[in-house]
Amino acid sequence: MWVAWGILILTVRWILLVLAIAGLAMQGQLWLSESGFRKTRDLRDAVTAQQEQNDALRFRNRALEAEVLNLKNGRAAAEERARTDLGMIGKTETFYQVVPASGGRLVADAKR
Repeated sequence: MWVAWGILILTVRWILLVLAIAGLAMQGQLWLSESGFRKTRDLRDAVTAQQEQNDALRFRNRALEAEVLNLKNGRAAAEERARTDLGMIGKTETFYQVVPASGGRLVADAKR
């Protein structure tokens, strides 16, 4: 009877040893392999970066949408765009160009 208990205890120890080795092997794969924890962390970082980029683009899109609506509905916005971007002048306005005295340097020439 003591022999049977000794064999049973020895068998249980071997089973526990095999299970412990298998558990360590799985943990090693989880922590050390390329498709384990590192990949999960890298994917989380990529998702966070993409969400930040999406937020910035969402803000820009809202601003552009507001500008489009303003240009569609308001004449003043269209006139302002024509003045600043195209250099246009209204019918009732007078354009004055100031030219420096001879010998003076222009702002564009100041870099030379």
